[in-house]
Amino acid sequence: MITKEQIINALRHVEDPDLKKDLITLKMIENIDIQKDKISFTLVLTTPACPLKGKMKQDCIDAIHRHVDSKIPVEVEVTSRVTSRRKEAEEVLRGVKNIIAIASGKGGVGKSTIAANLVVALGQTGARVGLLDADIYGPSVPMMFGLPVARPDVVQIDGKPKVIPISRHGIQVLSIGFFIDASQALIWRGPMASNALMQLFKDVEWGELDYLIIDTPPGTGDIHLTLAQQVPMTGVAIVTTPQEVALADARKAITMFRQEQIRVPVLGLIENMSWFTPAELPENRYYIFGKEGGKRLAEEYHIPLLGQVPVVQSICESGDEGLPVTLTENAPGSLAFRQMAENVAQQIAIRNALYPSPVRLCQNTI
Repeated sequence: MITKEQIINALRHVEDPDLKKDLITLKMIENIDIQKDKISFTLVLTTPACPLKGKMKQDCIDAIHRHVDSKIPVEVEVTSRVTSRRKEAEEVLRGVKNIIAIASGKGGVGKSTIAANLVVALGQTGARVGLLDADIYGPSVPMMFGLPVARPDVVQIDGKPKVIPISRHGIQVLSIGFFIDASQALIWRGPMASNALMQLFKDVEWGELDYLIIDTPPGTGDIHLTLAQQVPMTGVAIVTTPQEVALADARKAITMFRQEQIRVPVLGLIENMSWFTPAELPENRYYIFGKEGGKRLAEEYHIPLLGQVPVVQSICESGDEGLPVTLTENAPGSLAFRQMAENVAQQIAIRNALYPSPVRLCQNTI
């Protein structure tokens, strides 16, 4: 008679490829059920976007056959429970498990396009995702999600007015652009912009989210310092192009977030506009902004290269139409965003398992 202890001991031989620990130690196995004609259990992944779910499932089956019974059928249900290192007492965005900033050293590298397609790709895996457009001076998320004149609702919760993000394509979306005239420039000093940003956190009912992606302004200014000081961020992903002028500014962004007084983990680098692929020649690549500059920069700073996104006409057109290209399954470029989302989720899970909880700094540290 096969025992539960035999199953547990067999699964101790299966290691999470990222965390380098066995599934039993990581408490990723649940609901072990032993019948005469089969064995079943649940494999609980740390993210629904896990790129190795198929391999881990097969490794579990192989372990049972190798160490318990070579012929008994094994059923593995794969589910996920997104991890978080948030502190229970943390008031800011209490229901949000992971807060990730998308940043760049300079403008024009396609950061908002990356953010928009990243949240869609994460949402397609089954994760609960929100997008906050924190680019106070140049919000573009309303256009990218087809919400140029949208206005969110305000409801009373516990006697306080709370803004309800707009649901679009299964994503909770909020932008400063929902509250201002799109044709007018915002002429705000730094403190005014920072206060407006914090209202988008504190006066909004985000609900329960696995990931909140923040599309930050370009550069290294007041908004980024406010986020570091007042929001417990899981990490930041830096966007660049292969061009040397963009790489130079990406270096500044990486070093800024790594400074002792900021200490926001850099999850990795995303290289946008990696090559140009014309629609009529989908197999061709033309490196019009340089080749593998992002890869070299990632290696220089010992951070993962989270993705390389090509220049494809449909990516640009879909953003203008308010329908991120990742919504179209076989569209050119959509695969790159899905792979990027898997890599981002993977790095978040690694960070949550191996490193300390996010730290929110005191205002007087900078």
